[in-house]
Amino acid sequence: MAEIKIKNLHKEFGVGDDKVVALVDVNLEIEGDVFVSIVGPSGCGKSTLLNILSEIETPTSGTVSITNKGHAALPGYVFQAARLLPWRTVMDNLLFVQEEVTDAVRARCQKYLDMVHLGDKGNKYPGELSGGMQQRVGIARAFSVEPDVMFMDEPFSHLDAITARSLRRELHEMWKATNKTIIFVTHDVGEAVELSNRILVFAKGGVLKDDIQVDLPFPRDPSDEQVAIAKANVLKKFEELDLVAT
Repeated sequence: MAEIKIKNLHKEFGVGDDKVVALVDVNLEIEGDVFVSIVGPSGCGKSTLLNILSEIETPTSGTVSITNKGHAALPGYVFQAARLLPWRTVMDNLLFVQEEVTDAVRARCQKYLDMVHLGDKGNKYPGELSGGMQQRVGIARAFSVEPDVMFMDEPFSHLDAITARSLRRELHEMWKATNKTIIFVTHDVGEAVELSNRILVFAKGGVLKDDIQVDLPFPRDPSDEQVAIAKANVLKKFEELDLVAT
């Protein structure tokens, strides 16, 4: 678990007439084994915020602190595409990101492959797997380093609806089993409601407009009436802000 503190975070790209403001004075605190989704229209700064949190980007101004019990938190990252090394087996892709390779580490990697239902695929190569299976490997790889905080950037956006739904269920099971802090970027409000304790709504221009608590029991079925109502309430926030949600 991690503790995230964001103070007056501002991010700009370019200079002069080419300057683009991506985030404006974002202030947030996130703590514990929570699942936080970031939603908003294209160009609202969702991925920029995630990249700053994961130190891929640096802020123009403001501060970000991510700790675990007073020490720097260990991050994990899941991308939109699995980004597996095609010349390495599934198991070797997991071992590649480890600090050392021991029997205990191999057992840990096998545990996470088992959790994504790919325990028998360790000797396969990425090209022998479907897109959904490759993304499962990417999720297992991120969890295998046992991070304190997991950053996920629209990991299911390129998958078909049935595969994405299955992966959401598996991700939820892994989150509950590991007590991680997860920061999840998505353009899908239904996905955010299904997975999250908390939904951050960003508007175009990089402004944090709302911070919504989702207090429904897990697991959540998208067809459940209360889940549908929660989704409608979040979509109403977009309408009130004159946002375009897809």
